[in-house]
Amino acid sequence: MQRWRRTTMEMAEEGSCTYVVRRLPWEFILRAVFALLLFGTVVVCFILCNQHPAQQHRLESPGWDVAELQLNHTGPRQDPRLHWQGGPELGRSFLHGPQLDKGQLRVQHDGIYRLHIQVTLANCSSSLKNTMLHRATLAVGICSPTTRSISLLRLNFYFSCAVASQRLTPLARGDTLCTNLTLPLLPSQNADETFFGVQWVHP
Repeated sequence: MQRWRRTTMEMAEEGSCTYVVRRLPWEFILRAVFALLLFGTVVVCFILCNQHPAQQHRLESPGWDVAELQLNHTGPRQDPRLHWQGGPELGRSFLHGPQLDKGQLRVQHDGIYRLHIQVTLANCSSSLKNTMLHRATLAVGICSPTTRSISLLRLNFYFSCAVASQRLTPLARGDTLCTNLTLPLLPSQNADETFFGVQWVHP
């Protein structure tokens, strides 16, 4: 009887010992998870801190810089430049990235942009076609900074009441785009007929 009790006790002790060995303490698991998280954070910080400047610039200049502008003009034209406006309150007009500076569009990031423009003349009559349209032009260019003054588009009306075009062009941060229409022609303020915009397509 005593021998049987000893065997039972020994078996119980062995069983309890086996149970303790197989059980992982929560403290050890938490320490392991914390160590892995700390290691991952260090690796990410190391990668971000050692990025190439071009990669950092690419992160700072997302590819969704875009603008779609409407004409902003009242009264007689004293300046060949067309003035633009943009914003959600105007309906289909918007600005994301580029900015407006006194009605002229200024880009905020270097890159290749697709620009597009359409200008329709207001009160385009047959008499106007015969007198002025054969020499009327619409020009788009970089007007500021003056060291980078470049003509990007030059469109002739050729007896038509509207012109439209688009092109890809490299632009630098701070470039301001101006659109010049031959004086004293008046552009239509209808947003379906006269509009101007740019879209960033490549760094």
